[in-house]
Amino acid sequence: MPFKKTPIEGLFTYEHKIHGDSRGYFFESYHQMDFKRELGLDINFVQDNQSYSKYGTLRGLHFQRGEHAQAKFVRVLKGKVLDVAVDLREDSKTFGKHFSVELSCDNKLSFFIPRGFAHGFIVLSEEAEFLYKCDNFYCKQSEDGIIYNDSELNIDWILPTKDLIVSEKDLLLPAFNRHKR
Repeated sequence: MPFKKTPIEGLFTYEHKIHGDSRGYFFESYHQMDFKRELGLDINFVQDNQSYSKYGTLRGLHFQRGEHAQAKFVRVLKGKVLDVAVDLREDSKTFGKHFSVELSCDNKLSFFIPRGFAHGFIVLSEEAEFLYKCDNFYCKQSEDGIIYNDSELNIDWILPTKDLIVSEKDLLLPAFNRHKR
């Protein structure tokens, strides 16, 4: 089974089957039936997003509220990131907990983040290209987030604070306690 459970229900890493030879490699980066067969999810990704970022760039923690919530299937095309998901599902045993995983062009892992999670990543390599599939369209009026350095979440972003590059918009995000039950 390519999907591997994490300590938080609904979050999965995905180990691709790599076919390599002297020419290089090939792998299927997404197959809708894998989600149905292995997770029982009839998921329909409708939007792909790609970002390029330099070392130390921290994007997040972002999510869409209500009917515009998004599940994401993410991976790194170039470089290395620490990817983080925070459980915002109020009925979950792991509400307020987070899980992080290193995604890179070398390990070729993907990460499935269902609806109900805040998501962010930090670039650990000189640069990174990040790809994410979303199962719902972006809606500016529904965007929300949590400040990356929230003391209650206590996320270890690995890099020293002096190396972080955070957008003005992300620096203004509220604390996690605004989203508590």
